[in-house]
Amino acid sequence: MNHTFDYNYLATYTDELRSQGRYSFTIEDLHSKFNLSENAIKKSLQRLRNKKAIAIIRKGFYVVIPPEFRSKEMLPPLHFVAALMKYVKRDYYVSLLSAASLYGAAHQQSQTFFVMTKKPVLLPIQSKRIKIIFCYKKHWENEDIVDRKIEVGYVKVSSAALTALDLISYYDKCGGFNSVATILQELAEELDGVELANVAQRYAQVATVQRLGYLLEINLGRKDLTLGLEKYLKTVKTYPILLRPDKQKPSSMKVGNCWKVVPNIEIETDL
Repeated sequence: MNHTFDYNYLATYTDELRSQGRYSFTIEDLHSKFNLSENAIKKSLQRLRNKKAIAIIRKGFYVVIPPEFRSKEMLPPLHFVAALMKYVKRDYYVSLLSAASLYGAAHQQSQTFFVMTKKPVLLPIQSKRIKIIFCYKKHWENEDIVDRKIEVGYVKVSSAALTALDLISYYDKCGGFNSVATILQELAEELDGVELANVAQRYAQVATVQRLGYLLEINLGRKDLTLGLEKYLKTVKTYPILLRPDKQKPSSMKVGNCWKVVPNIEIETDL
């Protein structure tokens, strides 16, 4: 078929993608499929962008916006994050507030979509319609990542236990400790004490495990989830730490709890 004179070729192509359960494509895909100049393809892309039928996410990477999402002029990131991270050749998992919401812990729906990946740094994706923040780790264990089925395929998501630990470690990305404690209160229903202890042993920061144990037991009254954490911490070197590390140290570092956490802030949940 000669696509050169078919000015609806790109709309037809995006309809074909949707029928296959795909909602993204790349500029390379278009060059491979259509024997057209760069300028002709750019004009076709701009026409569909003007109609709110597609959106550009990152240079060379586009998403198809089906009619049910056109009022928002954007496709939910969960629908395309796997394809995006494949395009930029990065391992990843959906993390923090975005992962917590998938476990039903979404007291306040975040307008930001959080993706954990590895350096080098990726610039955040931000516009009026979308905000994707990339957070970074040197390493994680694949056994702590869940392949979650969604309507357009599968996405990698942190397990409930890994989500809990990450929320503590990246509290500054999640609205602070009060917000984290509120989310943990909901997320606790999805946590298993044995799994939590196993994931904690693989987690890089021991201080994060201490803070999580403290919040679960002291603030949320979920000692049932912390027995394994407490047992694990007895096998490693621990030191007195501040609950919130970026706040001023109190005059005394006396802890008065088995987690060796100094409560230098008051925790209040919204629930």
